[in-house]
Amino acid sequence: MNLTISWLVAGLLVALPVAGRTEPVEIASSLSLEWAVETALRDNAKLHAMRARAEAMAERAAQERTPSNPMFKYGGMDATGNGNWPNTSEKRFMVEQKLPWFGKLALKGKVAEKDAETMRREYEAMQRELVMMVKETYFDLYAVQQAASITRRQEEVLQRMVKIAETMYATGERSQQDVLKAQAEVTMLKQRLLELDQQEATLKAKLNQLLNRRADAPLGLTVTAPKDELTVEPAQLFALAEKNRAEIKGAQAQIERNEAERKLMDKEFFPDYLLGIEYRNFRSGGEPDTVMFTVGFDLPIWRSKYKAGVREAERMIESSRAARDAAIKQASFDVQDAWFKLQTARRTLDLYKNTLLPQAEARFTASEAGYRTGKVDFLDLLESQRFLLQVCVMAAMAEGNLGVQLARLERAVGADLEKKK
Repeated sequence: MNLTISWLVAGLLVALPVAGRTEPVEIASSLSLEWAVETALRDNAKLHAMRARAEAMAERAAQERTPSNPMFKYGGMDATGNGNWPNTSEKRFMVEQKLPWFGKLALKGKVAEKDAETMRREYEAMQRELVMMVKETYFDLYAVQQAASITRRQEEVLQRMVKIAETMYATGERSQQDVLKAQAEVTMLKQRLLELDQQEATLKAKLNQLLNRRADAPLGLTVTAPKDELTVEPAQLFALAEKNRAEIKGAQAQIERNEAERKLMDKEFFPDYLLGIEYRNFRSGGEPDTVMFTVGFDLPIWRSKYKAGVREAERMIESSRAARDAAIKQASFDVQDAWFKLQTARRTLDLYKNTLLPQAEARFTASEAGYRTGKVDFLDLLESQRFLLQVCVMAAMAEGNLGVQLARLERAVGADLEKKK
């Protein structure tokens, strides 16, 4: 009887380290990172609103380059005493067109174009921000699901250990303390699983929000593991950020917009003009019909107003240049911060996988051997298994954090960095 129980305990304990490792869980549906990103970019409500605004702004340039509509006028003149209204003796048909000074329409169109480009850059920045948030949430969910999988496997193992402890207690080989300790450990694992389930539900709700779905819409198991294949050096990352960051491009567009505004203010010193043509028809009197041309222009005499407009445009150019410099410096900081956090995440994951995990497995193996020979009590065995479980869970969390930090580095650079296989 004792020999049978010993072999049963040995077989169980040999299986324990394996139960701590992460293995994919087969479910009816899976959740890939590529699908999540594509769905968010297509369906996210806030991004859709920004995209529509950018497209609307793009239509303004054509409006600004087009002159105002011509004005048609009709007039009639007749004697006050014996007039025949409204069929008057003299009829006037007039068409007038107001035109701005040469080059004003083109500059107004350019200002509108740059406003549209600024809005488009804001849209691109929102795109990058959304992609980062989706990836962050996805890899957080990935880590939590892996941790839950590991913990559930450990719970199954502990349930079997409870039964073995009860059997050995019934035969008098072990005390009741082993049974109580194993039962308490199972309860603690259940409480931990409840926490992980809550975290998973929250992350799924957040991801659904980013995908413009109901918070309780079903999502499968995350199947895209973080891939750290980045080989770009920091110096290259800084150059990529200056080239790709939508915030920097938007600031540059704002500079060009204000420069066009400055040129437009210079032209305000010149008058807008009015062209017109008038046709007169005389119903009676035998006088011939006549055609008259008219030319008019406004008088820009309030020069202090236009000078103030020029000064305003110059200050706006100065402001937009400073904003561009600030955007470059912010991009530089974001890249530096994200790069070092990514390196820390790499080293942390390497520490868990290549150092702590082998140490935890060795410790458990030693405890398992000692428990079979009676040199180690059940509490020591539980502590070593608890440590192994903790290391496996922390390794899963570190792996998820690696994906999060890579997503943040991509946001800092303004482009995807992960290699496509």
